Amino acid sequence: MAQTFSFSNVSIEGNQRIEQGTILSYAGIARGAPVSGAELNDAYQRLVASGLFERVEIVPQGNTLVISVTEYPTVNAVAFEGNSRIDDEDLAPLVRSQSRRVYNPTIAEEDAATIAAAYTEQGRISARVTPKLIRRSDNRVDLVYEIFEGGVTEVERIGFVGNSAYSDRRLRRVLETTQAGFLRALIRSDTFIEERIAFDRQLLQDFYASRGYVDFRITGVNSELSAERDAYFITFNVEEGQQFNFGNITVGSDLPEVNVASFQNALTASPGGVYSPSIVENQIARLERLAVRQGLNFVRVEPVVTRNERDLTLDVEFQLTRGRRVFVERIDIEGNTTTLDRVVRRQFDTAEGDPFNPRAIRQAAERIRALGYFANADVEAREGSTPQQVIVDVNVEEAPTGSLGFGGSYSTSSGFGLALSFAEQNFLGRGQQLSFGINTASSASAYNFNFAEPAFLGRDLRLGIALNYTETDQQYSEYDTTTGSFTPSLTFPVSETTRMTLRYSARYTDIQNAYENDAGQIIRAEEDEGSRIDHSLTYLLSYDTRRTGLNPNAGVLLEFGQEFGVGGDSNFVKTNLRAVAQTRVLNEEVTLRATFDAGALHYSKGESRVTDRYLLNDSTFRGFEYGGLGPREYDSASDVDDSLGGNYFAVARFEAEFPLGLPEEYGITGGVFYDVGSVWGLSDYTSSNTTNEVLYEDFSARHVLGVSVFWDSALGPLRLNFSRAVQKEERDKDQNFSFSISTKF
Repeated sequence: MAQTFSFSNVSIEGNQRIEQGTILSYAGIARGAPVSGAELNDAYQRLVASGLFERVEIVPQGNTLVISVTEYPTVNAVAFEGNSRIDDEDLAPLVRSQSRRVYNPTIAEEDAATIAAAYTEQGRISARVTPKLIRRSDNRVDLVYEIFEGGVTEVERIGFVGNSAYSDRRLRRVLETTQAGFLRALIRSDTFIEERIAFDRQLLQDFYASRGYVDFRITGVNSELSAERDAYFITFNVEEGQQFNFGNITVGSDLPEVNVASFQNALTASPGGVYSPSIVENQIARLERLAVRQGLNFVRVEPVVTRNERDLTLDVEFQLTRGRRVFVERIDIEGNTTTLDRVVRRQFDTAEGDPFNPRAIRQAAERIRALGYFANADVEAREGSTPQQVIVDVNVEEAPTGSLGFGGSYSTSSGFGLALSFAEQNFLGRGQQLSFGINTASSASAYNFNFAEPAFLGRDLRLGIALNYTETDQQYSEYDTTTGSFTPSLTFPVSETTRMTLRYSARYTDIQNAYENDAGQIIRAEEDEGSRIDHSLTYLLSYDTRRTGLNPNAGVLLEFGQEFGVGGDSNFVKTNLRAVAQTRVLNEEVTLRATFDAGALHYSKGESRVTDRYLLNDSTFRGFEYGGLGPREYDSASDVDDSLGGNYFAVARFEAEFPLGLPEEYGITGGVFYDVGSVWGLSDYTSSNTTNEVLYEDFSARHVLGVSVFWDSALGPLRLNFSRAVQKEERDKDQNFSFSISTKF
């Protein structure tokens, strides 16, 4: 039979801060009541679990139960030692232990684990944190977290097993995680972070899905730590499956009010193309917008996909069905301490009282995240005051949107330069963009101010205002220039892929120092005209499929614009055309790019000057100095050799970019290019202003071949061009090497 005890007295020893009644309540033992040995043990455990005592003893002594305790000390101060990668100010919010509170070893150990986890997020999985106590008087202690930060645990190698359609090199470019390279001291993304692997899995899944591999799956990811615990070897095990194309794409509906033919005509996807879920989503969105325009509310579009294993196609039928009659009761926005509600609300095509469309809400959520104003944005719908209503909750977390930059740049056309800039992407929380900058180089100084309101008058109408002032001290010419401009503009969508820009410009130009620098007679005559103020109106039509197109590996940009000089010191028409096409081939290892630029300038009042005519630089036509080709005024006796620019230009550029066999984490690729084009045309008035010889007024094609080295360096994107003009004119100024680099720090 178990032994029992009965006590008429309870004696408590060793307590200083904690009242005896509190200790008795934790122990749960009443005077005079019989107590078993097990109950005494339970009392002991309760006292220990209270977290108030460093030591507890319960000893029966006759009719007296003696409870002896040693209280945990009070924390005098909390400190960190050994940390350099994370500052004290950043570690302090992570710990629960605080000064003037009772020390709790369990909490201290949890704090140590939390600090170690913070280092793990930085890729330092070998970090160790040990809580230590420094005894002080009056039962006080200093709690010190001794930190051994350890080194960065890098991703030494990323490999793939089971892939055949795409190489390891191509798949590594999809991932957020990168391998460690020779710039590992400067590159942060080569550290191992476990949470990033889950994101990489999704990136791989999306990559294959967008290319028709609907059965693709990742069977496992192996992350092996090296024996030295300083590197990981990551292997993705994948099953690609077969690539599927679109088969028949149709629209069906049993709703009598639906005109199926009109919806069929609205589809942009066509049979034979590579199947992609994003294309299906795009078509659903188009059909649902058409339904709203036709007044067909609560019509939902559901894709029905049928597999054809024999020819590896997927037939898609978009079924238009009747959805639930649910309305949006209201949209609640929380967490936006800086950004105004209306900036978030205008991302919704849906307003309070409109029919509820889950797809439209998801698209609005994506637009909110794409703003870049928020570190996190969650958009969810819940039932409203009735089952026929929903409330859309938007919870956002503000993120910094301003930047102050000090940078440097170098190019072979303008030399070394410094840049100071300020930019705010969410000015006063209104979603407006504000920026200004100062850029200086050995041959030019530029000052600019830009402001943009993306939703002018509450519509999808972008208002822009630009102020620019530039002074040049050109190393390639015998004159200097001063220009300034004020340019307000409006930009609005015409269709999904087309935008229109309308622009007014007031421009000041002046040519100086032509006589002092011994410029030719034409430039001197243009300087004699004095400063000029021109007013112009411009329209620019832009068609761009690079973001909204159906092919993730190809895109086209077409731009056509005309500037009309109206009033001021001259009247003119300036027409510009630009076309860019890009695609990836050979399993997306090689990028092919073709660009065509052309322009024409015609004056009906006044004459063009060198500040108005086309002078090409190496970003438009490689292989030549700035103004190195086109019409020139030349006289060997007086050493005059001035580039005049031309009223017309046309340039076609073709290039291929490809890997060089180097590890992709180096960020170095190669390229070849071929440029052909010309600058030509002067007015009779301009040509008559000299007794010297005017060269190359007529069209004469120049041809350039070259190779490029691209380096996505830690300092910024670097491009080196080695070129040779295989066909040029005698007085052209060719340039066999050029490079450019820019950065902000």
